[in-house]
Order: sequence, then structure tokens, then C-alpha cells
Amino acid sequence: MNLKVKILNKIKSKKINVGIIGLGYVGLNLLIQFAQKKIKIYGFDNDAIKINTLKKSLSPISYIKNKTISDIKKYTNYYSEFKNIKNCDIIILCLPTPLDKKQKPDLSHIKNTILRIKKFLKIGQTIVLESTTYPGTTKEVIIKKLKNFDVGKNFFVGYSPERENPGSDEYKFSQIPKIVSGYSKSCLEITDCLYKLVVNKTVKTNQIEIAETSKIYENVYRSVNIALVNELKFILQKLNIDIDEVIDLAKTKPFGFSEFRPGPGVGGHCIPIDPLYLSWIAEKNGYKSDFIRLASKVNLDTTNTIYQSIKKIISKKKKLPILIVGLAYKKNIEDTRESAGLKIFEMFLKENFKVDFLDGWVKKIEIGNRTFQSLDLNYKKLKRYSAVVICTDHDLYDYGKILKNAKMIIDLRNRYRIKSKKIIKI
Repeated sequence: MNLKVKILNKIKSKKINVGIIGLGYVGLNLLIQFAQKKIKIYGFDNDAIKINTLKKSLSPISYIKNKTISDIKKYTNYYSEFKNIKNCDIIILCLPTPLDKKQKPDLSHIKNTILRIKKFLKIGQTIVLESTTYPGTTKEVIIKKLKNFDVGKNFFVGYSPERENPGSDEYKFSQIPKIVSGYSKSCLEITDCLYKLVVNKTVKTNQIEIAETSKIYENVYRSVNIALVNELKFILQKLNIDIDEVIDLAKTKPFGFSEFRPGPGVGGHCIPIDPLYLSWIAEKNGYKSDFIRLASKVNLDTTNTIYQSIKKIISKKKKLPILIVGLAYKKNIEDTRESAGLKIFEMFLKENFKVDFLDGWVKKIEIGNRTFQSLDLNYKKLKRYSAVVICTDHDLYDYGKILKNAKMIIDLRNRYRIKSKKIIKI
């Protein structure tokens, strides 16, 4: 029996040990999926506080319940060091891929991890990368570093991009098709077999670069369409036309249209950052990607344009405080990465406005040397603010009570679909 067949049999019988490196929104949820299938998991993360939290059967992420972590305790082990990589049959990398100061891809998290685990790797293991990145990364950063192995024969490498939607219950993990790819036919078979344990459907491609590009394309698609609808919003404001009613009509077409809604800008990792990975690799290969770059610029400019509009509305009331509702980049999570709401909050601070924030998911934030705490929710206290600016419309609030008590609401998320003199939409 050859090595590949042994590994496939081990996966099918659920007798594998799976190591997941990076226990953020993607990695921790993936860990849960495997552990719920009674598969032994080794979870690794550099954050010792997070690891200690998990060891106590507590969740470090608000929307993941403590009970979920407690229920899988029997099948999980957590480490901030990597020596137990040697005990893993499968190693899945769920690591951040940000931009550096020059807006170029920063693969340091992947590179440093490969460097740190390299001495613990052994024949028969499989590494799968889930991080969003430019085409060619898996071969350049992982496979080329595995010189002690015959990749595809005695060591296996795959790529399977994450499709996580933090804070949303619209689709269960198992219902979202999983793209899988591998360096060789054997690598693909192993990667495909692995993910079939936790999802109903896998979609295979023989070329890793195609899988890497498909994930980038998903995010570029969203970036471009969000930029379009954000720009259209400002055009229609000049024409006194309600963009949300326009979208409501357009989406009745059953083909050739996808619904996107305007907002205060973009946040998180996928939309502000990932498209620039594709434009970078394009320009590196001699093609200037004007369209992708322009979409990113429009989305970033949207936040500043909205801030200037808010400032114009409240300029005569600068002595009265403003309340920002929602600093997370999207509703029902605590993630503030690249958040438009956080940027607007910082803009007000820089111009010496009196500004507070309310976010039931984000308890506090640090800006420079200052720490700001979220207000405790008391709807009657909203009367003391000149304006309540809804940047992120978490579902935990009673928006009827907000409307009743606020002097003015600047609704950046179209949470209110009613006409009111109190409500201003930008």
C-alpha cells in the first residue's frame, strides 16, 4: 500500500491529527468544524492570551459561544509553540496576509511560520494553505522551502481558500462549496478527501494558481461593485433620487444583476486589501490594473466624502457631542480592521469634535496612547447628542428606541426604510 492510499484511508476513517495554525475568525471556525466530527485537533497561535482562553474552554471571539468551545474540548489541544507539529498528519495555515507600508503584499506571517515549523516536518504530512493571496504564493513561499521532501510523492501540499463570513448565520459552513487544489494529483486527492469531512461539496481544480486566483477574483468582484454603488449613491443624491429604491427595483430582474448596497466605506480584510494583491502581481508582470486600483480608491474616498458630509450637517453644533453607533467593519462581530466607522471616529477626534461611540461588540479601542470605552446602552441618554451616526447596524439594538430618543440620526447603512425629519441618509 503506497503512502497516498494510507493517508486517504486515515482521513476517511477520521484517524488523522489535524493542526491548524492561526486561530482567528477563519482558523478557529475551521477547528470547530473538524472537532465536531470527532477528529483530533492541534490548534496553534502566537497569541498566548488567546491560547490560554481556549484552554479554559472560553471563546476569544464574541460570536462563537463558550459552549461550542467547551463541547469540543475532548478533541482539541492548543499551543503557542510549534513542536507538536510533528504529531500532525495535516497542517492547515490560516494566517493573515496584509499589505505593508508601501501597499505591497506582506507574506511575513506565512514565511515566518514555514521557517518555524520546518524542523518539525516529516514524510507523509500534508500542508494546506487557506490564506487569501496572489497566484503563485503556495509554490513560491511553501513548496520551494520543502527541499528535504519530494513534494507530491512523500509530502503533500494543497490550497483551499477560506470562504468565511463572520457574524452571519445565513449559510452553515458545511453548505458552502469548498474549492480545493493540489500541487500534484495525489496532493489534490488528499486535500479533497480532507475537506469532504466537513463540507457537503468540494470543487476541484488541478492548478493551485487557479484556486488562488479564484479567491482573489471573488474579492475583486465585490470591491468593484461596492465602488460602483458607492459612487452611484453620490450621483443620485445630486438628483434627489433614493438609491435604495433604485436597487430594490433593479434586483427584481432575475438574471444579469447582483445586489450590492452602499455604505460608509469598506472594512475587514477582503475588500480593502485583497484586490491590491492581484493588482500588485499584475503590475509585476507588466500590466497596469487601473480598474482594480480605481475601485479601491473610490471605496477609500467614500469614507472621507461621507465624513465631510456629516461635518457639514453638524458644523453649527460642534459644541454638542456626536455618537458613532458601530465601530466594527460589519455588523454582529467585533472586528475593526480597516473599519469605516473607526476611521470616521478618528477623523472627528483629530478635528476636536466631542465624540463617543456605542458598540455592543467592541467594548474598547486604543487610538495612539488613548483608550476609549463603548457607552453602556441607555436609549434615553441619546438625547444629549447632536447627532447619532449609524456606521454599523448591529442587530442587538432597538432602532425604534434610537429613533424615538435621538435628536438627529445620520443613517449610513439604510437601517431605516421610513421617512422622518429626524433621519438623514448619506
